[in-house]
Amino acid sequence: MKQATVPGRTRSRIYLVAGFRAQLVAALLLLFWNMATRAQEPAFKVLTFYSTEVAPDRVHTANDALACFRELAAKNNFTFEATTDWTKLDKNDLRSYGLILWLNNIPQTPEQSRAFKKCMEHGGGWLGFHVAGYNDETTKWPWFVDFMGGAGAVFYTNNGPPLPAKLTVDDRTHPVTRQLHANYAAPANEWYLWKPSPRSNKNVHVLVTFDPSNYPVGVKDVITGGDLPVVWANTKCRVMYTIMGHGGKIYSGATQNMLFANAILWLGNQE
Repeated sequence: MKQATVPGRTRSRIYLVAGFRAQLVAALLLLFWNMATRAQEPAFKVLTFYSTEVAPDRVHTANDALACFRELAAKNNFTFEATTDWTKLDKNDLRSYGLILWLNNIPQTPEQSRAFKKCMEHGGGWLGFHVAGYNDETTKWPWFVDFMGGAGAVFYTNNGPPLPAKLTVDDRTHPVTRQLHANYAAPANEWYLWKPSPRSNKNVHVLVTFDPSNYPVGVKDVITGGDLPVVWANTKCRVMYTIMGHGGKIYSGATQNMLFANAILWLGNQE
């Protein structure tokens, strides 16, 4: 039986279509592979500094924070690293990190302070907890006061011992606080009062405030009144600070943990 022949032009068209389909399949496979690879890459990197040679309750709080944030990183695909070696506050070490956290201490040398300053001035992000933002007349680091959005504000007083408090959410539209209710009960903490209030700085965006109904607060050391912001952002840069961070129950509240998680994700994803 004589086989049918395919004209040369038709045969060329068949080869062309087959080649196009092969190229399309290859392109789709490459696209899916790239998407899968990107999905596995961490969204951003966090480097956390803390100290173990500080008051035991601050060490305990830092350990609670590390456990909480490592779990958050696993669920949200970002890299979380922690160190007690503050010499890593070197500009070369910090370049690959989108967000720096200070849990329970501050830079130990002028060199570390200068390296941190340079990193932040080149777009780095920072989230500080409690004593990480401490400054007074003896600190003599005016750049950091402005960096925190302090308007010259310095530490004035605190309560003692750590006590729970009612907090008021100032802005429920912000990514960090939009899931929170208008008020929430915060776990026991040592509350700092700054003077003048950071709110007096036009670049400060206060997100959460110590509710006046808490006054007077304290037993050994008492705060009797005053404007006391407890979470705020500096609108000029990727900076957020929270007074929470001193007490054995800081990470025992789901609402407050959500606030911390939102802050890390919001700052980290702005990289």
